[in-house]
Amino acid sequence: MRNSRLLSLIRKEFIQILRDPRTLVITFAIPVVQLFLLGYAANTDVRNVPLAVFDQSHSAAGRRLLDAYRAADYFKLTYVVDSEDELRALIDTGDARAGLIIPSTYGQQISGGQPVQIAFVLDGSDPTVAATALSAATLIGESHSINLLVERLNQRGLPDVFQSQVNVRTQVWYNPDLESAYFMVPALIGMILQMQATMLTSIAIVRERERGTIEQLIVTPLRAWELVVGKLIPYIIIAFFNTLEVLVIGTLWFDVPVRGSLSLLLALSGLFLVPSLGIGLVISTGAKTQHEAMMLSFFTMMPSIFLSGFLYPLAAMPKVLQWISTVIPLRYYLIIVRSLVLKGVGIEAVLDETLALAVFGVITMGVAALRLRKRLD
Repeated sequence: MRNSRLLSLIRKEFIQILRDPRTLVITFAIPVVQLFLLGYAANTDVRNVPLAVFDQSHSAAGRRLLDAYRAADYFKLTYVVDSEDELRALIDTGDARAGLIIPSTYGQQISGGQPVQIAFVLDGSDPTVAATALSAATLIGESHSINLLVERLNQRGLPDVFQSQVNVRTQVWYNPDLESAYFMVPALIGMILQMQATMLTSIAIVRERERGTIEQLIVTPLRAWELVVGKLIPYIIIAFFNTLEVLVIGTLWFDVPVRGSLSLLLALSGLFLVPSLGIGLVISTGAKTQHEAMMLSFFTMMPSIFLSGFLYPLAAMPKVLQWISTVIPLRYYLIIVRSLVLKGVGIEAVLDETLALAVFGVITMGVAALRLRKRLD
């Protein structure tokens, strides 16, 4: 009998979802749109920074220096100016993000083996781009200087004088090309899952109350836990579909490899859905209208995005914010999904995070079941 009434509630919830075209659009279309928008927009790679050049030397040595900057894909030589004022104007308007000033005596000093200074100006209004561009500009200049020194020594017949005694052989594991999509796309799986699960379930009970159908559920023999399970199962199925949808697009379109066990990833994604759905139900049992429920669900997403390691490293945050992040389930899921997708680890490597999600699931579902009483407020 219990199974019959529970299945009836699940069937009723599916029918209600299918009859609401707005819910269908949110459920299936929005995750794809979010993945494409954030997959391209949330990109931390700094490439093709517009560069304005003020070359006062007009020499072969100056052109070789420009070729060194042109060869690296960090900068794009977009503008050639005739004065510092013109260069400043381009940076002020944002048309150029960096400026290179080569002095008029550059060619003669290089030919004479004398030290020479060039000026590299950066727009620091965006510190992320500026920091990367600053490092790239310094490295390119130093590399070009070493090449000139080696050429000069070779011309003097001293090819072995300038040799580094320490050779650093670098290896980058899991993401050799340092593609930001490898870091962002797995994280988008967690963000989209939490957003969908919390938002959809946050309006589940409120919608019944607004439509006047909550009274029909109250007079049924359904218990509180059965009402919770019956409301959640349709959204769990939908969320798993969204997980596969994001994984397929991320793998085929963004070329993000899935090195770990797919079954383990799905299982732990299901575990992550429990606290996400629980948070949505807690909101739903407290909100009076669907609009209020939606606003509260969006409010819970803000700390999840900024304090979970989705965009910014937790180690760089103040200690207070790091402590606050320990109560955010998305923090633990991001570690899990990135480890499984990129590193191909097993359950033993993410056991602590798995236990944390299980604890959050029990807490949120317990609170939701206690708040969901079969009576009208």
